[in-house]
Amino acid sequence: MNIDLFPWQESSWRQLQSLRARLPHAILFHGPAGIGKTLFAERFAQSLLCQAPDAAGQACGQCASCGWFSQYNHPDYRRVRPEVLEEAEGAAGEDEEEGGDAKKGGKSAKAPSKDIRIDQIRALADFMNISTHRQGKRVVLLYPAEALNSAAANALLKTLEEPPPETVFLLISNSLDRLLPTILSRCRKFALTLPPFDQALAWLKAQGVDDADSWLAEQGGAPLAAQELGQSGNREAMEEFLAYLARPGVDAALKTAERLQKTPPAQQVEWLQRWLYDLFSVKLSGKIRYYPRYKKELAALGAQVGVPALLQALKAAGERRAIAEHPLSPKLFIEDMLLDYSRLYSSY
Repeated sequence: MNIDLFPWQESSWRQLQSLRARLPHAILFHGPAGIGKTLFAERFAQSLLCQAPDAAGQACGQCASCGWFSQYNHPDYRRVRPEVLEEAEGAAGEDEEEGGDAKKGGKSAKAPSKDIRIDQIRALADFMNISTHRQGKRVVLLYPAEALNSAAANALLKTLEEPPPETVFLLISNSLDRLLPTILSRCRKFALTLPPFDQALAWLKAQGVDDADSWLAEQGGAPLAAQELGQSGNREAMEEFLAYLARPGVDAALKTAERLQKTPPAQQVEWLQRWLYDLFSVKLSGKIRYYPRYKKELAALGAQVGVPALLQALKAAGERRAIAEHPLSPKLFIEDMLLDYSRLYSSY
């Protein structure tokens, strides 16, 4: 695996190289989802372990170290991520890490965890207490950092407070506000931003994504998220959800929640947050960022609701996002969210 940078990451890569002279023990890459943060961090991890990086600091892709890295079996490299990501990659036939065959041979009846657990952090102890291969560095890539449960976050914090020598932690986060302040304080933060819209659009079109401008707008300018959804050919759930938001009502809320109960609640909260942002924006400035196809509906709805009510709805959506990964009942969670939205329009 010789990971190529995306066009919008080249300037960030040059900026990152300035840290090499005094490399921090922990770097936290943060930014919006769907812009390629994980691939960027993996590229940096590979370059730190490469035996012959080029003048730009990129891995050569040819040495023994790069060969091991491409198979995810470099002795000085570990990935820490939730089980659900491990199993998703394994199911696609892409995960060649040690232990992958065992996972494929017998699936557990237990649902894979969406958290990074304390035992995964503790498992790093042996890895960090042995000598590195060829007296080089060891690298731990952890993502998404907000998936750390409370016990795992505290265990990681202890390691970051007293980092082992020649060990670099690379953390990736979509939401800094969901991380412990003490973890934030012990990492060098490195921001990765959305690419310019025109550059992202050109890249999407080059990948053969149809209706690229609509997908890119709906994903807030995140090109990889737009590519994934655009190439999936499946937007029925989102269209039904948006159709409800355009014409809210109590009966419609209950019917929509029934039909969309198998669609991830977190995804639906994101759709609502973007819709509310557009309502707020169109009310104040007449501009729409995410759903330009619904300009007429957004303008009409925006005229019927006050700014304080919209601000309260945005706050409530943010609070729901924090628990959307683990709702007690997805259907009731979605019902409550949609009914709250319908209350913005008492005349409906």
